[in-house]
Amino acid sequence: MNNIKQRRTSLKDLAKELGVSIATVSRALRNSPEIGKEMQQRVKDLAKKLNYRPNPFAQSLRKEAPKIIGVVVPNLVTHYYAAVLDGIEDEARRAGYSVISANSHERFEDEAQAIDNFIGLHVEGIVACLAQGTTDYSHFEEIADMGIPLVFFGRTCLTDRFSSVTANGDEAAQLATQHLIDTGSKRIAFLGGPNHLDMVRRRKHGYLEALRENRLPIDRELVACDKIDYNIALKNAEALLRRPDRPDAIIAFNDIITFAAFTAIKNCGMRIPEDVALIGFTDDQHAAYVTPRMSAIEDQSHQMGVTACQLLLKNIQGDTKVYKKIVPQILTIRDTSAKVMNK
Repeated sequence: MNNIKQRRTSLKDLAKELGVSIATVSRALRNSPEIGKEMQQRVKDLAKKLNYRPNPFAQSLRKEAPKIIGVVVPNLVTHYYAAVLDGIEDEARRAGYSVISANSHERFEDEAQAIDNFIGLHVEGIVACLAQGTTDYSHFEEIADMGIPLVFFGRTCLTDRFSSVTANGDEAAQLATQHLIDTGSKRIAFLGGPNHLDMVRRRKHGYLEALRENRLPIDRELVACDKIDYNIALKNAEALLRRPDRPDAIIAFNDIITFAAFTAIKNCGMRIPEDVALIGFTDDQHAAYVTPRMSAIEDQSHQMGVTACQLLLKNIQGDTKVYKKIVPQILTIRDTSAKVMNK
């Protein structure tokens, strides 16, 4: 109990102490007829005991009745997430909504706290992309139980309960792998993120499908799926490149891992693409400005944000259908991938 008193008590704290959902606590404090008198009193007694105070900012917001959407992303400083947020804001503004964003820093705890904060602010809906550290989805299950509209983009979960916007990462990875095969690469590595993320699984699946279709051996030693972290990806890429049977091409899961692989190839004294070809899932802005220019699988990230916001607005307006939208990615061939063309 002491650790709760050291900071502002939240609805989540009350719910955990009582062994009920956040929705039950919220309704009890609002004297909802859905909650029995005995439970209402238990909730109010505990709220008083723990000095629970509703967020005054949220209270003032409710009085003014603004229309606010909450957005939580794993890493706001990357171009991808910034571009998605820009798309969400553009669409929200057109519909008369404001946007509050939170950065989970790829941590489950920060993501869960952001969701709790959004509940406290009484946002009308939430757009979210899973942190790589999230394997417990109970905070999102509570959102579903409370009836708060939520849409996932990129990395998703509970897709039977929430609408989602994803890219065709499997098809794009298969197309990119096929391009590498067609232009002379024979041992192609895949540098990915955590295997529990659906986005990682989709992209890895496309890579493996291309190898199968071309009857190339699948070497599990060439698949390195680890934490999405530049230094870890750099270490993994260098380890692959120092193997006696090293890869002659790499497909990298996202921009952080792509540029770690790019640096690793250079650090090992190898040429791109003559020694090691490289294609990354990254954005056109960064890919076009390095030397050699990066072949890239590019997200239509702004459109992804627009689409996610459109689905959320449908939900807010009463459409309870669960949608699954796909925003296709674009394979742009530049200088880092085609061995045949560079001979």
